Amino acid sequence: MSDKKIIAVAGATGAQASGLVHSILKDKNGPYSVRALTRDPSSAKARALADAGAEVVAANVDDEESLKRAFDGAYGAYCVTFYWEHYSPDLEIQHGTALASACKATGVQHAIWSTFEDVRQYLADHDRRMPLLMDRFRVPHFDAKAEVDAVFRDLGVPTTFYLTSFYWENFIFFGSGPKKGPDGTYALTLPIGDKKMPSIAVEDLGKAAYGIFKAGKSYIGQTVGVAGEHLTGAQMAASMTKALGVPVAYNAVLPDHYRSFGFPGADDLGNMFQFKADFEEEYCGHRPIALSKRLNPELQTFDQWLAKNGKQIPLE
Repeated sequence: MSDKKIIAVAGATGAQASGLVHSILKDKNGPYSVRALTRDPSSAKARALADAGAEVVAANVDDEESLKRAFDGAYGAYCVTFYWEHYSPDLEIQHGTALASACKATGVQHAIWSTFEDVRQYLADHDRRMPLLMDRFRVPHFDAKAEVDAVFRDLGVPTTFYLTSFYWENFIFFGSGPKKGPDGTYALTLPIGDKKMPSIAVEDLGKAAYGIFKAGKSYIGQTVGVAGEHLTGAQMAASMTKALGVPVAYNAVLPDHYRSFGFPGADDLGNMFQFKADFEEEYCGHRPIALSKRLNPELQTFDQWLAKNGKQIPLE
């Protein structure tokens, strides 16, 4: 039997969590082993993790008992939910609560909860700069996660509250990359004006999370945010121009325009980008680059990420 402490990782085949799994597996002489939680252990991604040395177990955020079984005997747990699979804040809160309850029930000694700011704390009820969504949220996928923070605290789970940033992979997989206009030129469209936005490579989120676990109890009870860089839309477009081999202009639309685009979640994301821009100093301040580098000395810049991954960005 290994004397390594087990870190159970929810959503292990997903974007941010897979980076943590690989960081633990890569650290052969480190103090931790990894238990990868997935809804389908027979999937190709799950089998690849098993082949790489992870303990792969079946668990589902819809089934708290399965989470308890998966967390049993674990020292740490990485807890993340999957809003963009269902677009339901209430389901997000239910899933986060199940994760917190499973941590409490099994005596997890260090949980990392992937969360965001509660935007409602920044805007008075009468502030109409952005619409209220679903009658109670400003940015549903932020606010719902933030509501679960209190669950971890009230249950007494030793928790680090982990603030993530915009994934550069969104340019590949989420339809956020440059689009070709009628005149044949490419434009990167974001409603952040000339403000800087924290952003990061997803693998670096996992590496920084591992840095939090490796720091022992230092970050328990704290809110820790990470980013690879704080960049304006114009800076990202300029980097894309150099990396992709085509001119990419920055198209700075207004948040109201972005909210009108009509794709699922457009109003949520329009509010999100507006929050990031309107509260640039606070939002960037919550995600300091210096701390991100301490947690993950391999932290990539956007240019470095583009050099490795730019060719995957679809140029439509």
